[in-house]
Amino acid sequence: MQPPSRLATPLLRQVRWHVLTLLLLVTIINFIHRQTLSVVAPLLTETFHLTATDYGAIGSAFMFGMMVGEFPMGWIMDRFGARAGFTFSVAWWSLAAGLHAIARSALEFSIFRFWMGSGECANFSGGMKVVSEWFPAQEKAFAVGVFNAGSMIGSLVAIPSVAYIALKFGWRMAFVGPSLLGFVWVVLWRIVYRPLNKNPRVTAEEANYIRAGAVKEEIPPPNRVLLQFRQAWALILCRGLVGPVIQFYWLWLPLYLYKTRGMSLALIGASAWIPYLFGDIGSIGGGWAAGWLMRRGASLRAARLMTMWAGAACCALSVAVAGAGSAAMAIAFVCLVMFGHTALSANMFAAISDLYPDGAVGRMTALTGISGGISGLLFPLLTGFLVDRFSYTPVFLIAGCLPAAGVLCLTALTGNYQRVKIRALMESNHVPQS
Repeated sequence: MQPPSRLATPLLRQVRWHVLTLLLLVTIINFIHRQTLSVVAPLLTETFHLTATDYGAIGSAFMFGMMVGEFPMGWIMDRFGARAGFTFSVAWWSLAAGLHAIARSALEFSIFRFWMGSGECANFSGGMKVVSEWFPAQEKAFAVGVFNAGSMIGSLVAIPSVAYIALKFGWRMAFVGPSLLGFVWVVLWRIVYRPLNKNPRVTAEEANYIRAGAVKEEIPPPNRVLLQFRQAWALILCRGLVGPVIQFYWLWLPLYLYKTRGMSLALIGASAWIPYLFGDIGSIGGGWAAGWLMRRGASLRAARLMTMWAGAACCALSVAVAGAGSAAMAIAFVCLVMFGHTALSANMFAAISDLYPDGAVGRMTALTGISGGISGLLFPLLTGFLVDRFSYTPVFLIAGCLPAAGVLCLTALTGNYQRVKIRALMESNHVPQS
């Protein structure tokens, strides 16, 4: 699916779609890496006698790595560009992913998860930077939705394939294979990608189309300036509240189906991929819906918020998962939650480039990622505690409420959804502009 092109240049020669394909591929690989642990979790918890609290701690280590790595990786993307930034980060996290195969304890898994998280956080700060550079405003949410759909495609692919590899060759091999994919992608990225203003394959027509209506901002704002706007806190709070929900499903769904719903690993591999298909539809559909609304006269603010509130309403169905009468019904409710969450997320990430200039998108995405990292670090610990002492029910209740709270923060704090005026603030505060 693609919104109608206004260019005379043939579709296959429009380079921004080639770039978006690379972003989609790296996101798929990223989430195959992430999902591998959760697919083999039934085997790991039995092999190493891990409690839900132990498993939650491993998940928290990954999110702690995400939080620690967010700002350095965002800075690398802004300072050295997406070509170098992605090269480093993907090689870094792919190595860590492969080393999971030698882990023998909860501590060792936690160390490798931290390492992997410290690199994988760059996927979104880098992806947002590339989208900000390569896509006009009316296509940004769609582009974000497409590359964000890789998270669902990766999870979809990982569940049956990793389950098969683990049952056929053992859980250690399930970590090695996906790590190799990351290094293959790095080679493709180095061969194919160049920035917009240095890419010889971009036609003048496409370059003008991308840049038409762009807001120019020459000043690379200092970090302290970024946080002086309430738009920053709107984005930070929104991601901090929305993020843990999808992290919960990625990390815990196979184990929940195995422990609580009595499904075998083979049956999980055969059926638990379905919610991620709905997540793909939501991710692309959410971005497309915002663009569709704008093409029909809706303001940027209205298009973003309408789509995000609709997604939050779907996420509220998390409360129905625990009470479902069967495993099939539980999976059906998870499908709707995944659809809504990814539609919401596509617009949440697009809002960063709506509200901040290109030179700040990488760092602003990283700052929201720190917020997501903190909440993502705490939520697995809370989940493990609640599951060991009570059940999954209170976790599903909390997961149903968080997205609406995040969208409420974004709605309230962004006001009329104006792009930040960094130059004016710096001049009024006498901040040096070099």
